[in-house]
Amino acid sequence: MKKKILGIGATVLILSAAFFAGCGLTGTRIRFGAAGLGGTYHAFADTFAGLITAEKEKCTVEVKTTAGSAANLRLLSDGYIQMAVAQNDLTNDAYYAAGTFENSRKYRGYSAVAALYTESCQIVVRADSGIESMDDLQGKTVSVGENESGTELNAEQILAVSGLTDKLIDKVHLDYTEAAERLADGKIDAFFCTAGAETTVISELSKQCEIRLLELDESTRDKLLNSYTFYTESVIPKGTYNNQTEDIHTVGVKAVLLVSDKLPEKTVKALTKTLFENKQELQYALPVNIVMNEQTATEGITIPFHKGAAAYYKECGIDVVTGKGSR
Repeated sequence: MKKKILGIGATVLILSAAFFAGCGLTGTRIRFGAAGLGGTYHAFADTFAGLITAEKEKCTVEVKTTAGSAANLRLLSDGYIQMAVAQNDLTNDAYYAAGTFENSRKYRGYSAVAALYTESCQIVVRADSGIESMDDLQGKTVSVGENESGTELNAEQILAVSGLTDKLIDKVHLDYTEAAERLADGKIDAFFCTAGAETTVISELSKQCEIRLLELDESTRDKLLNSYTFYTESVIPKGTYNNQTEDIHTVGVKAVLLVSDKLPEKTVKALTKTLFENKQELQYALPVNIVMNEQTATEGITIPFHKGAAAYYKECGIDVVTGKGSR
């Protein structure tokens, strides 16, 4: 496991929030894998950490900057972190040793809490680049996201369906912030970003220079939807970013909140309750539209739910499947 995944950008949030008397959070210490700075995972993690951390309860949440979904799943499985957000497709593959994880061991030891929102696959170029479509990326330098990130997986699949092999483009692996900086400086030609739209790093970039989002044509979208079960249609509405005058049609995947099976049932039930009781505060803090109701939060997830989350949903009249590992 790469040491930098755990070490870079860790922030400790000890914030006053609601008083969680008797809810199971007293004395709890949670390391939260949040992916790279500038993405929606990190914004969600920072906000949710503030909501679940109560000074009187001495509950501490450490938000850890990681390489993204795949890294989060490995870190959860190996016990380095206790909570994370990851893409639904990668979560399924890691849990069942399928797809991207087909030739590796099954990564277990974690369970689902809730599906949060749909992440859009965004491909960003400078408006003055002359790049109008995926075909125009041939011969260009393109960031496909960090190694072990969900963005990397989506980029590889989109490029393959588009016929853009490694021989046709020059791929680099950058986090969102560095990719935006290099695009602004003209050092790369495009970058992929799988995150909720509006994505902060892209918004900030659009204030520095005019950008364009590439649309996936209907044929490409159909191929992706037919080949991979976890993709859904996604539209980035016009006006999401500066000077974006048209809707952008692409594909997306759900982001899922996960927890370690080693967290007690009482603790995870309290975390799940906090998630839904503070959905308005989360929405105010995030640029992406989150669909926070109990029914939609349980749909489309193929791995077991933690028993603590299941206990909360049962009180809402919803039954979900739990795994043997969640306590």
